Amino acid sequence: MTVLRRWILPIAWFAVFVVIAAALVRIAFFADEEAAEGAEGAVPTGDFSEPQVAVERGTVRNDLTLKASVLSDPATDVLAAKTGNVIDVFVQVGAAVEEGQVLASVREDLEGDDGETIALWSEIVAPSTGTLSAFDVRSGLAVAPGDEVGAVAPASFRVQGSIEPVDRYRLETEPTEAEVAITNGPEPFVCTDLVLETPLPAGGDEEQAAGDGETSITTTVRCSVPGDVRVFPGLAAEMTIAGGLAEDVLTVPATAVLGAAGTGTVFVPGDDGSPVEREVELGLSDGTSVEVVSGLEEGESVFEYVPGSSLEQLEEECTELPDGGMECYAVPSDEG
Repeated sequence: MTVLRRWILPIAWFAVFVVIAAALVRIAFFADEEAAEGAEGAVPTGDFSEPQVAVERGTVRNDLTLKASVLSDPATDVLAAKTGNVIDVFVQVGAAVEEGQVLASVREDLEGDDGETIALWSEIVAPSTGTLSAFDVRSGLAVAPGDEVGAVAPASFRVQGSIEPVDRYRLETEPTEAEVAITNGPEPFVCTDLVLETPLPAGGDEEQAAGDGETSITTTVRCSVPGDVRVFPGLAAEMTIAGGLAEDVLTVPATAVLGAAGTGTVFVPGDDGSPVEREVELGLSDGTSVEVVSGLEEGESVFEYVPGSSLEQLEEECTELPDGGMECYAVPSDEG
């Protein structure tokens, strides 16, 4: 037992430490050399190419869907019609009123030829049906024609959204109706009084100010909610405007086309496989596919992405080939 403790165990521990030290030295000083030797025989197998797609027939449904909100229709001003002083006030703020209902009486006192006073009476009436949301009128108040003395908030609503300028190209004609879906609300409905309004730039000048060419001008789209549809101000909605339908037409991916309205450019492979420009006539687009009216034949190949896109807008995608190699190409990134 004494021999085991004095000689055998210390020698065994010493041998273990020697092995560990040797392994650490090998890792510290010789790992990079071995990796380099192994890399000398490596052969790159990645094949970098730009993907191509065939021109094929398909259907393009050009529906433009916008985020929208339910808003109360704007209030209508209550105006005085004649000069005079208010005598009687018949309705208070918050009351429901009907169009043409008398809200207050007005009297103007004139002196006749014989010196007697002549009283001319007039009325202040509700301009529309709704709720009297404001009425700054009291007995004795002097009014004149056109004075704004109150407002009537209608019990009606509208759905309103906006279209970016570039999306106007997707509408071949001015739309007159849209389908509206209220989020978590009643079933979708169609409004037929669609209105598009584009405001002038600040100052009313149609000419844009010089600069980077970008503006914040958008087109407002609105339509009325039918009276039998129950809604509330502030509800979220989606407004879908049908811009057209093209069936059994030649299509290419939107990413393959330079330009989006009327005419554009695609790139077809040349004799040596390099991109060659070709002008095409474009039809409808749904944001993913584009109708090609002329300039391409069914089955022709085009580059799936416009060559020369900036690196900031591209990212690399690689696919493993059956032989173990890799085929890599650039595609637009989500951020681009």
